[in-house]
Amino acid sequence: MKRLPGFALLLAGCVLAGLPAPAFAQESTNDESPVLQAHRLADDDRIDLDGRIIEDAWNQAIAITDFTQQEPVEGGSPSYPTEIRVVYDEDRLYIGAILYDDPEGIIAYQKRRDAFLYTDDRFMWILDTFQDGRTGYFFETNPNGMRGDAILIGGSESFFRSGGRAWNGIWDVRTARRPDGWSLEVSIPFRTLNFDPGSDEWGINFQRTIRRTNEEILWRGWRRNEGLLRPIYAGRLVGLRDMSQGIGLEGVPSVIGSWRNVLDSADVYSTTYPRDISLDLNYSVTPSLRASLSFNTDFAEVEADQRRVNLTRFPLRFPEQRGFFLEGAGIFSFAPRSDPTPFFSRNIGLVSGRPVPIDYGVRMTGQVGRTDVGFFQVGVGDDRYHDEDGEEVAIPSEQFTVARVRHPIFEQSTIGAIYTRRATSEDPTGFAPETGHTFGVDMQLATRHFFGDKNAELEVFAVGNSNIDPNTDKSLNDLTARGLRFNFPNDIWSGHISYREFGADYRPRAGFVQRNNFRRVEPRINWMPRPARIKQIRQLGFGVQYRHLVAMDTGIPEEREWEVELLGIEFESGDNVSIDFTRRFEELNRTFRLSDRIEVVPGGYTVSRYSVRGYTAGRRKISVFGSIDWGDFWGGSSKEFSIRMTFRPNAGISIGTNVGYNDVSMPQGDFTANVYELEADWDPTPSVSTKLQIQYDEVSDLIGLFARLRWIVKPGSNIFLVYRHNWRNMGADLFENRDLMTLSRGASFKLNYTYRL
Repeated sequence: MKRLPGFALLLAGCVLAGLPAPAFAQESTNDESPVLQAHRLADDDRIDLDGRIIEDAWNQAIAITDFTQQEPVEGGSPSYPTEIRVVYDEDRLYIGAILYDDPEGIIAYQKRRDAFLYTDDRFMWILDTFQDGRTGYFFETNPNGMRGDAILIGGSESFFRSGGRAWNGIWDVRTARRPDGWSLEVSIPFRTLNFDPGSDEWGINFQRTIRRTNEEILWRGWRRNEGLLRPIYAGRLVGLRDMSQGIGLEGVPSVIGSWRNVLDSADVYSTTYPRDISLDLNYSVTPSLRASLSFNTDFAEVEADQRRVNLTRFPLRFPEQRGFFLEGAGIFSFAPRSDPTPFFSRNIGLVSGRPVPIDYGVRMTGQVGRTDVGFFQVGVGDDRYHDEDGEEVAIPSEQFTVARVRHPIFEQSTIGAIYTRRATSEDPTGFAPETGHTFGVDMQLATRHFFGDKNAELEVFAVGNSNIDPNTDKSLNDLTARGLRFNFPNDIWSGHISYREFGADYRPRAGFVQRNNFRRVEPRINWMPRPARIKQIRQLGFGVQYRHLVAMDTGIPEEREWEVELLGIEFESGDNVSIDFTRRFEELNRTFRLSDRIEVVPGGYTVSRYSVRGYTAGRRKISVFGSIDWGDFWGGSSKEFSIRMTFRPNAGISIGTNVGYNDVSMPQGDFTANVYELEADWDPTPSVSTKLQIQYDEVSDLIGLFARLRWIVKPGSNIFLVYRHNWRNMGADLFENRDLMTLSRGASFKLNYTYRL
């Protein structure tokens, strides 16, 4: 492996020098953290979950009320008080909260499970059940009783990027409106959580948002450099004892019935009626480690991917949406800010976005002692389909293995390793040269004591894959990727500097890499002052980033870029606008195709581009997100315009339109590549939701319709009705001269039910 250059080693030394040994190595004891006393219910006590907090048992619990503003005034007194109590019995933890407010000013649009609450008043909390300051569970609700949750791994907002938010725990909440605000009652079964049964206390923290004033209020971690999503700042929930997870066995049988009508290669529609039964079994091996086994895994209810137009020479990365792969996904995250991605779950059971049958899946996630562990073993069946040219494509069966461990060190840091394997049916032993093996190690060093009271993070990784071409020798340098990144995530001043190398043959077969064969350095600095004299503005933003990328095999510079945020404004109203300028030189060493008629030839290209982006506050009945981007484009020019408008006439109703306009003018010719989307959501209750989505793009000329009804019969048990229809536009223009041909259509019914023992 090639040595890191001197400046990178100097950077690492400077970073470590900034982490004083006594502070950096300090263990998280939380001995001085504030305490919330949990009250154990008597045998004859009962909580009727209605959100009103009228049972006598609530009066026996000690309430916490000492909340502090984070925004708009750091350390200020909240506009309205908040009271929180916690009680529990052998099987469940209950949280009761009274959120005092002006009832006429309460804002609540969302009802759907896991909807983002940037539009609403909200109440959020975390449970650090191992009290390690790094991991935990995130929950949120609003005055409508909407349920949102996530697995929290590594602190900060990294769990949103790693898919942790897709975790759907079994718990319930009820809310009630009051003359003096609103209140809620939460019931969380202990069977839903992993925890250390030998401990009588957990980490816990709460945050409240008053949306009409964009006021953020926290119990602990209220400073802007802290926050709810950093469990290290949480308080302590004490008094817990004799909690039961039952025998820890959970069964989730599913029944699936479908109708499919597909145009085959002979221009004849074939109709089939697929049906099956699948079964998921979950077992708590220990209170902190859970194993899952899935047979005939089916994802009939999963939404369609967001339609996007790719005007770059690199592949697009679509997010995972399947629950089996998303639950506990955070543990498999590997050096996420550097993006080597040795494991990408969409490689399993999806080929070019087309589902492939999954015969079985085994998953194990949780903790062994203080170590996070994760494991996947998935078998994918063989399949056949016809491509756009009518040719039959055979997909062989495959086996995927993924193993991940991560161990905590110091107060907020971890060190870990990952292994992946992808083998086809032609290699039953799993050790033939064609089988792809990948192994990597990473270290995340973090402190909240950098230069006294600042946050700092250092990410270091090295990862490599086997050579799947036995006829060609590959060097270790070519088969590996490595790098480091220093982050300074703080208010007013923030930034990062990173260095990474991706070898020419770094291609993890179970992972995802947009680009390889490069060496890149990238520094960035941001200044975000808060102008106290301008009451309408909460924060300004200015920043500059430089990127220098060279080819590893030739040393020739392939990319130099300056990206400048000229001005960013966050208004107290919640509105936001930013203006950016980019100057980039790119050396293209091979031809790539932009459209059927346009090819970009090798050579050096210098581009200057401007962009203006903005959005209005989500609390408004009509909200808008838009951007304009214009300037040079591969020897020509382009104008890109996108706008998304959302109309919320009443709670639970949302109508959104999204238009992406791309107008490209080049010496080789001109073309447009536009995307259109219409989405309507109706959620009559937090347990019943409907979605209608229509998407069209001018590159593929495909129109897709997706409709879904979801009924949460009770937490953990669901009924889905799904309809999909895809057309190809054979005419000259969709809006003036269209000729729609059905490519496929189908409907699915899925019922699952959770049994717990």
